[in-house]
Amino acid sequence: MMDFSSGIHRRRALGLIGAAPLAAFAGTETSGPAPDPPRELRPAGADSGSLYPEIMRLADRQPFSHSFLGDRFRDVEAFSKEGRELTLATLGPRPDPVDPKPEVVDRRDMGEFVCEKVVFSTTPEFRVPAYVLSPKNFNGRAPAIVDLHSHGGMFLFGKEKVVDLGQNHPAMVEYHKVNYGGRPTATALVRRGYVVIAIDAFFFGERRLMMDEDLGYGWDRSKYSAEDVKHLNARCRAKERTLVQSLIYAGMTWPGIVVWDDIRTVDYLVTRPDVDPKRIGCVGVSLGGYRSLFLAGLDDRIAAGCVVGFMSTVRPMIRRHIDTHSFVHFVPSLHRHLDLPDVVSLRAPKPLLVQQCRRDSLFPLAGMEESVEKIAAIYKKAGAADQFTGRFYDLPHIFNIDMQEDAFAWFDKHLKD
Repeated sequence: MMDFSSGIHRRRALGLIGAAPLAAFAGTETSGPAPDPPRELRPAGADSGSLYPEIMRLADRQPFSHSFLGDRFRDVEAFSKEGRELTLATLGPRPDPVDPKPEVVDRRDMGEFVCEKVVFSTTPEFRVPAYVLSPKNFNGRAPAIVDLHSHGGMFLFGKEKVVDLGQNHPAMVEYHKVNYGGRPTATALVRRGYVVIAIDAFFFGERRLMMDEDLGYGWDRSKYSAEDVKHLNARCRAKERTLVQSLIYAGMTWPGIVVWDDIRTVDYLVTRPDVDPKRIGCVGVSLGGYRSLFLAGLDDRIAAGCVVGFMSTVRPMIRRHIDTHSFVHFVPSLHRHLDLPDVVSLRAPKPLLVQQCRRDSLFPLAGMEESVEKIAAIYKKAGAADQFTGRFYDLPHIFNIDMQEDAFAWFDKHLKD
């Protein structure tokens, strides 16, 4: 039998020998103050602390190589084609084409409109739940809107954030008030004559995470108390990181899944006999705005795109506006090549509306203003300056009724007139 004890004793002896000079060094440590760290390593009041200057030096090496404002492109079609291919590549694997195979699982007469609950395929793996709101007594094909719900730290609900079901969970009543000025957008749009679809994004609503120890709460959200909602939302929030890490090991990205589900929602929408496939728009606030900028930028079938409460150049966000955002908002490697204004401008010269709030604490005002200037310059270079509108409101982060009215009138102009 081998004797490990002598080795152990030798390591202990060496440890004591090594500790002697360290102890002597420690005894002289108080002889003078420690030198200040180099200026660039001092805390910078940034989310990334002392590493912020180094991160910004790295960022300065990435000049958004595929922006239309650089020398690489003169033709907007070439910019859109190459930029879309690059963006989709950074989002992760392209899911195999799939027949939506829609199934209507519920249908409600809401008076002025009909609300269908539909489940359809976006990939071979995913069946996605959606609400489809349709105007009553409408003949022919109507214009349609893909209404993309927000985040807001509310994981238990998704599509319900933009739909008034008549009898709403108290958590949704409050959510509608705080984020949408008390008026869910999908319901307002169907009353203006649009077919509207809203799905649950991955990790939200019926697609939310449930841990084994939480299964006792059940899946029926109508039975959840305020404390249940608070607890289960906190559970999901804590597991965002786990989701992202798991998806990376699966060879996927969270924003990639979300974006492809939204694109495949359009695939389903154009199969409906009540939808005019040439008159489709998209809208969303916050995470919904992020989803809208990708859908509008990547899918040519979006005739009019509206981004609310999520637009900034990304470099100014690095200092103090990283921790204000969810993991779903970060696409690896994308911003070596394209800024967020570049991504949404891949739709140029098609109509685009960006609405922002000057008192939005989730973004730096300078970044928001710079993003609008950048989009305007791209549209001008594309010969379509009149097709972009950027509007600011003296408000905090919200999509209130006044903002909605501006957006919906803009949709009417581009999808109805």
